Amino acid sequence: MTIKQVSEQYHISVDTLRYYERVGMIPPVTRTASGIRDYNKEDLKWVELAICMRNAGLPVEAMIEYVRLCRIGDTSIGDRLHLLEEQRTVLLEQRRQIDETLERLNYKISQYEIAARTGKFPECRCCHKC
Repeated sequence: MTIKQVSEQYHISVDTLRYYERVGMIPPVTRTASGIRDYNKEDLKWVELAICMRNAGLPVEAMIEYVRLCRIGDTSIGDRLHLLEEQRTVLLEQRRQIDETLERLNYKISQYEIAARTGKFPECRCCHKC
């Protein structure tokens, strides 16, 4: 597949794909004899992983390190596992914070729903004025 086709398929820009390759977020892409990028199935798997990890908030540096470790081979399995476990810990903490924020927001919304129905705020159990 050409870089344009990959860009369209994954809804990311050609510049982003080039950047991923240039900085090492994906391994070097297969090229034709004339040097044009020709993404194969393996290249597409790396693109999908990079998109997934970036969408999950994985820092660019961590993705670069992960790719570097993968290219080393099986001797880096433990290091890759550790890197992924660290990222999972970060994501779980982010999810905890989001859940806490959603809980507070849902409470605020419920207070406003009551106020909209009754014309006044109910007694607030939180420490902030609604």
